[in-house]
Amino acid sequence: MTPSPRKPRVIVVGVDGSEPSIAALELAGRLVPLAGDVIRAVAVWQYPVGFGTFAPLDWNPDELAGSGLDSALSAAFQDAPPCPVERRVLQGPAAQVLIEESRDASMVVVGSRGHGGFVGLLLGSVSSAVAERSACPVLIAHGTLQLPEGEPSAPEPITASA
Repeated sequence: MTPSPRKPRVIVVGVDGSEPSIAALELAGRLVPLAGDVIRAVAVWQYPVGFGTFAPLDWNPDELAGSGLDSALSAAFQDAPPCPVERRVLQGPAAQVLIEESRDASMVVVGSRGHGGFVGLLLGSVSSAVAERSACPVLIAHGTLQLPEGEPSAPEPITASA
């Protein structure tokens, strides 16, 4: 009997283009051997309250968020990610969207604060709300991961022998 294929482990990363969110992407990349097979980079946007039901005709928040996400991915991985990357641009309250994304994730990684490349993304205490209500472990990146000299970026994954 052939065992069913293992479901890929997903590390969800909240990305708003800020330095802390780029650090979160870098950290997720270093954690891939331990916690994931795929990084799901998620940019979230919502209409600013001041717009009411009207927005400028030439404003495309989905495109703007997608462009910021691409820039952050490039900054974090220099176009060589350590694993496949799923790119998602979603509308809604950032904390709520990331909590929903946590339902099928092995881990969520977020920066310690947002307000990065585009106003309106990850406003408020998103990292705190995600940490409180996530369906999986949450890691809050407070900067880049510094390892002692000579340490590998991450240990080799442990495999079970059959």
